[in-house]
Amino acid sequence: MQTLHSLDPLRRAVAGLRESGKIALVPTMGALHEGHLTLVREARKRADHVVVSIFVNPLQFGANEDLDKYPRQLERDSALLAAEGVALLWAPTVEAMYPQGFASNISVSGVSDGLCGASRPGHFDGVATVVCKLFNQVLPDVALFGEKDWQQLAVIRRMTRDLDLTRPHVDAVLGVATVREEDGLAKSSRNAYLSQEQRAQAVTLPTAMKAAIAAIESGEPVAAALAGLDSALLDGGFSSVDYAELRDADALTLLEKRGEAPMRLLVAARIGTTRLIDNMPVAPK
Repeated sequence: MQTLHSLDPLRRAVAGLRESGKIALVPTMGALHEGHLTLVREARKRADHVVVSIFVNPLQFGANEDLDKYPRQLERDSALLAAEGVALLWAPTVEAMYPQGFASNISVSGVSDGLCGASRPGHFDGVATVVCKLFNQVLPDVALFGEKDWQQLAVIRRMTRDLDLTRPHVDAVLGVATVREEDGLAKSSRNAYLSQEQRAQAVTLPTAMKAAIAAIESGEPVAAALAGLDSALLDGGFSSVDYAELRDADALTLLEKRGEAPMRLLVAARIGTTRLIDNMPVAPK
């Protein structure tokens, strides 16, 4: 596996890979877990060569967020990726990604509004900007993202369509189902921040979400089901609920009642100082 940190060698390496087949890109911020490795394995099924990026993107962190303490484990992550048969690890420096004088920004309205976009202003601008750069740097045939960050996936899909990135470079942006622990908690790099007690309490999140979905699908009013979800989280050890909303799965428009198109229940809640997010599908009528 090649590991590269600057753009010109990356472009030469990617051009060499492209001569012998399709390229899949898996963008990450490192601190890899089974969820990331699942993306890599799916990528290997869909392309001849897999490129993984590891870049802790400062543009998507707010002033009071955890940029400095975000785990950076490049040596460990590199070994995991090599074992999975990754062809190339793209691990740019901040200077390589955002050279002096960098002044551009991509903003995707609509799908970035509300949810995490409300509590993390500028976050999805940072996501869209870095992903657009990654697409232009690697020029993949397919790019894979986890469904756990559903709003992020919607933003990237919208940007890819709007900026005509789908051809000839990115043929598809694929979402891969959330990988979960045995008790149902979504795997996340931020789970490492939880104490032993908090980790035990965190399972309340997927459990309460499943109960709310069952209630909605059985005909209970959405508002009542979401109120029950909020109460279950607070009773189960969470300190606050940022949001718990039913949304259209594609456009992310807010839904007050169960509709006939695909829907997602999206939740963000805090336990101690850690903010956890999750989402699950809700069956249409």
